[in-house]
Amino acid sequence: MNNTTIWGIHAGKTGDADTLFRNKNCIAVGWAKMGDLSVLEPDRDAFKARVAEVYPEKKPGAIPNNAGQLLRFVHEMKLGDLVVYPSKSDRHVHLGRVEGGYHYDPKTEPGYPNVRTVKWLRAVPRTRFSQGAFFEIGSAMSLFLVKTNAEEFLAALEGKNAPVTLVEQDQSVAAVAEDIEETTRDFVLKRLAQELKGHPFADFVAHLLNTMGYRTRVSSAGPDGGIDIVAHRDELGFEPPIIKVQVKSSEGSIGDPAVSSLYGKVGTNEFGLLVTLGTFTTQAAHFAKSKSNLRLILEQANFPVVGEKKSGKYSKLLGFCSV
Repeated sequence: MNNTTIWGIHAGKTGDADTLFRNKNCIAVGWAKMGDLSVLEPDRDAFKARVAEVYPEKKPGAIPNNAGQLLRFVHEMKLGDLVVYPSKSDRHVHLGRVEGGYHYDPKTEPGYPNVRTVKWLRAVPRTRFSQGAFFEIGSAMSLFLVKTNAEEFLAALEGKNAPVTLVEQDQSVAAVAEDIEETTRDFVLKRLAQELKGHPFADFVAHLLNTMGYRTRVSSAGPDGGIDIVAHRDELGFEPPIIKVQVKSSEGSIGDPAVSSLYGKVGTNEFGLLVTLGTFTTQAAHFAKSKSNLRLILEQANFPVVGEKKSGKYSKLLGFCSV
C-alpha cells in the first residue's frame, strides 16, 4: 500500500468542477482548447507544442508546466492510483481510486473535457489533517503528486486518525503562515504598484487613515510642497495629533534628503509619516529612528494591514472577498 501513487487534484480556481467530480464520480482537467489529448504523441514535446499552438498568449515558462500536467493525467496516472481532492464547497478532503482510463468528453462539462472515472472511497473533514498535509494539497497546480504527507492520507483512507499534533506544536504551521503572508503581501503590492501610481496612491493611503479613525485632507495633484496628506482626529483639524504624510508610489529606494525634507515641514507637536512601496536607505532609516515623531512605512517591514481595515472602495482592486 505504501508504494501506491497518490495524485492531488483541484476543481478549478473557484471549485467550478466540484459538482462534476462528486456527482459524476470522476476527476477532470480543463485546457478545453487542447481537444482530445489521446491523439497526441505520448511525450512532453508533443504536449508542449500543442499548448503553445492553442494558447499563444501563455508565457513560455508556463507551457512546460501545463503540458506536464496534461501528460501525467493522460499517460502517467494508472488504474488503482489514489486521488486526493480538497473540495471548497463542503470543506472535506475526498479520497478516491482511479478506475478508468483517460477519455475525452466535451459534452458533460465543456470546460473540463479531459476525464477519468474514479470511485470515491471516503470524505474526511479538512480539520483532521495536519497543516503540513493540507498545505501540500493546496498546490497551485491543477494536478500534482502527493509525496511528503502520503502516509497521512493513506491512514485517513483506512479510517485511521492521523497522529494528532496540536496547532502550537505543528512546525509546519509557522512555515505555512509565513508563506501565505508573503504571497498576500506580494499580491497587494503588485496591484498597488500597477494601478495606483502617483496621486491615486495618496488617495489610497488617505483611505487607510480614514479607516483608522482619522479625517484626512489630500493635496491636489501636482506640486504639493512635500506634504501629500494631512490627517487629524477632529473635524476642523486643530486638535492633536496632526500627522503630515508624504507618499512615494515608486519602488525605488528613498534616501535621507527626502526624509529630512519631510521632517523639516513637521511642526512642534506634529508627526511625520512617509509611506513608500519601495525601500529606505540606511541613512534615511537612521535619521527616522532619531526622531520620536517620525515614522517610515515600507512594504517589506510594516506596510499597513489593509485586509482587516478594508472597505468596499478598494476591495475589487485588491481582490478581497467577504468571509
